[in-house]
Amino acid sequence: MRKRLHAFISGRVQGVFFRDFTRQWANFFGITGWVRNVFDGRVEVIAEGEEEQLNLFLEKLKEGPPLARVDKVDVTWEEYRGEFADFRIRLTYD
Repeated sequence: MRKRLHAFISGRVQGVFFRDFTRQWANFFGITGWVRNVFDGRVEVIAEGEEEQLNLFLEKLKEGPPLARVDKVDVTWEEYRGEFADFRIRLTYD
């Protein structure tokens, strides 16, 4: 079943290659959407795909790349919209 995940990741997640890490795992799992930094120091992710793949992706987000420290992941599950063709890193704060 296809789903949509909206997550905010808190901790030391900006400036540690977190967005690129996220994009690489999204591509690995065949997930579409985007990732971006937000003003308050968190990283925001919108991701769409098969529920099983999204759960595996979420586990990677909770780990983060080697230089990151993930303190908290707030997740909202939403209905699949099918609005993305790929997974992108959005410009910071856009």
